Amino acid sequence: MTPQLRQAIKLLQYSNLEVAAFVEEQLEANPLLERADAEDAPAPERPAPDQLPQSANGADAATLAVAGTLPETAPLDTDYANSYDPGTVADGAPGHGRADFTEDDRGIEARAETRPSLRDHLGEQLRLGFADPVDRLIGAHLIALLCPAGRLTAAPEAVAAAMGVPLARVEAVRARMLRFDPPGLFARDLRECLAAQLAERNRLDPAMACLLDHLDLLARRDTRRLMSLCGVDAEDMAEMIAELRALDPKPGWGWEEADIPPVIPDVLVRRAPDGGWLVELNPETMPRVLVNHRFYTRIVPRAAKADRAFLSEQFAAATWLVKSLAQRSTTILKVAAEIMRQQDGFLRHGITHLRPLILRDIAAATELHESTISRVSANKYVATPRGTFELKYFFTTAIAGTDGVTHSAERVRHRIRALVDAESAEAILSDDALVAALRTEGVDIARRTVAKYREALRIPSSVQRKRDKAMPA
Repeated sequence: MTPQLRQAIKLLQYSNLEVAAFVEEQLEANPLLERADAEDAPAPERPAPDQLPQSANGADAATLAVAGTLPETAPLDTDYANSYDPGTVADGAPGHGRADFTEDDRGIEARAETRPSLRDHLGEQLRLGFADPVDRLIGAHLIALLCPAGRLTAAPEAVAAAMGVPLARVEAVRARMLRFDPPGLFARDLRECLAAQLAERNRLDPAMACLLDHLDLLARRDTRRLMSLCGVDAEDMAEMIAELRALDPKPGWGWEEADIPPVIPDVLVRRAPDGGWLVELNPETMPRVLVNHRFYTRIVPRAAKADRAFLSEQFAAATWLVKSLAQRSTTILKVAAEIMRQQDGFLRHGITHLRPLILRDIAAATELHESTISRVSANKYVATPRGTFELKYFFTTAIAGTDGVTHSAERVRHRIRALVDAESAEAILSDDALVAALRTEGVDIARRTVAKYREALRIPSSVQRKRDKAMPA
């Protein structure tokens, strides 16, 4: 396998972001490769004045040119440094900004406030909350020891020993910093984090403190014993649990969360006028590069022998890249179109009509190897009227049906989720009950398969769901 073939295989399984990064590297390294942007396209030739089209109000373009709107005879070396267009920004015209620059014409996305980092936010509170330099130094050290979730990663005893200060002073500083915004930071465990947030809300009463001391019972849903220990009835216990659920167990987790870039689909699917489906590549994800033949043919005849060898090598590499990108686009479109053809029921009716599909089915229909289908479907997304999905989403195993018709595993998982969501607190469905319900719908499935799908969907067992639904909301 040649290096170019290996690179072509990698290029096929790259995501659109990886392809864009690879093309950028090639553009920087190869002088014969250039970007084929729309603005780089040659300008169309200007028609003669008598061939210009008529405008909407009847005056033709030639008349407008004579009137000065389209200057035809302006010299090419005219100096426009001291000229301006009347009625525009320079004149303070309405709708184009102000001449004194008191109005900001930037879009709202350019004026969005930049959120400070969590450490900068805490550092500002530290400067305002502590006047003593030693306390500020201790607080800065505690800020440096925060984990992304907002917990303290070192014991206060270790901090005191490292800084050579009494433990009581470190704890005093930490106690005040527990009330910093957001409250609950600098805690050693979950109980302390929740207690700080409740204290900030003035809700840390003895009953709530007792509940925090027995979080293990709360995790086991042992509300009867919790009511006995806290000395409250079922209604008060439900309110206390609701208050705990409203707290943030990891107050620092989402502070510096970066904006997740949206998924840009590689393939677009939309309904055709005749009722079918139009499948096309997304032009935004298609790198446009060209080989600069003019530069190559002009330089090579006059170049030295070593330079000619270098340029020939770069010319071959650039030509190969352009062909590989075109072949990649063709293959992706071919595979995606066949997947959409076989999943027509999903496009029309939803997930309940998702049919079983494996790589071999698409390979046989497209006359491609299964490994090629696997590479094409990896990290590629398709935008459909049902949403944006990875191409691999449409490959699911088949589950036999009682009537001889196979069912998609993804459809069965969706049906299990729907059955569990529809169950009532008085009729919790066990795995055996789910098997019986699915078999009445024509799905021949084993109990262990239902249990496996339920666990994959992170659905608790029937015993756990019964406890959860029995607990007051």
